[in-house]
Amino acid sequence: MAARKGSASSAKAGANVSAEELTQYYRDMLLIRRFEEKAGQLYGMGLIGGFCHLYIGQEAVVVGLEAAAKEGDKRVTSYRDHGHMLACGMDPKGVMAELTGRADGYSKGKGGSMHMFSKEKHFYGGHGIVGAQVPIGAGLAFSDKYKGNDNVTFAYFGDGAANQGQVAETYNMAQLWDLPVVFVIENNQYAMGTSVQRATKSPDFYERGIAYGISGEEVDGMDVLAVKAAGEKAVAHCRAGKGPYILEIKTYRYRGHSMSDPAKYRTREEVQKIREERDAIEHVRQLLLTGKHATEEDLKAIDKEIKLVVNESAEFAKESPEPALEELWTDIYADAAPQNA
Repeated sequence: MAARKGSASSAKAGANVSAEELTQYYRDMLLIRRFEEKAGQLYGMGLIGGFCHLYIGQEAVVVGLEAAAKEGDKRVTSYRDHGHMLACGMDPKGVMAELTGRADGYSKGKGGSMHMFSKEKHFYGGHGIVGAQVPIGAGLAFSDKYKGNDNVTFAYFGDGAANQGQVAETYNMAQLWDLPVVFVIENNQYAMGTSVQRATKSPDFYERGIAYGISGEEVDGMDVLAVKAAGEKAVAHCRAGKGPYILEIKTYRYRGHSMSDPAKYRTREEVQKIREERDAIEHVRQLLLTGKHATEEDLKAIDKEIKLVVNESAEFAKESPEPALEELWTDIYADAAPQNA
């Protein structure tokens, strides 16, 4: 892990963050963590089938970047996607219902953990093919440039996907056409079960854009304020018509690659050390307490409220019906190509 870039990064970002905003970041990150913990429980109970990739530990990445986004901005990501859905405002009930394959889910129970979408929230899905969402993100950005607006697309992918050939091709195309896309590399140190040190000869992923003239930087992904500050810089670059930007965000996942991964490629001591010393939620919790923006009782009340929301989403999912058999034949082909989507 890269060392935390000192208190200066937090202090600098914090200059433009109110106590209310900081509390909201805490709330948003806590919602993702409690939701993912509940999803893990439901998976263990057999209520979630197929693949399930949890976001526990990486919450500051998407919460920080969403804080830098505006209405109209788009996002597309990989299969570790539940946190992204919640951060952009999708309803926890609909997300959990989709996880459990129910009719009230965002994809009517047909997408599961890895494939749900929200046109309303401009969330263009989690994608199961490694790296395939990166050119899709560039396509979304091309659409916005073609329409002449100042929207930006966040294309998220991991350190493993960063070695995909289609990523390099997309870098070239995006810079050639000055596309307003922020390439977000969520470097959680392990591509499935292989560490970055073993898998790549050039581990500074943000520098790979240099060959194409793309600006980029490394960010402490365990500090939500540092992520927000970097996100604001990146989107300003894109909105000014300067083309794409690369953010390599150093983060860490506490669970295995998926629920079926025993994670024997790393020690428990390594995971525990990160939890104790660098946890992103605990970092904000301490900022709230030391800055006297909240009391222990305030934070306990927030946790209680979040747990209630998550429990309600689980009960909603359990009570939602399974999709009707007729749904097998819907949403296969579009009747007409949308012109203003």
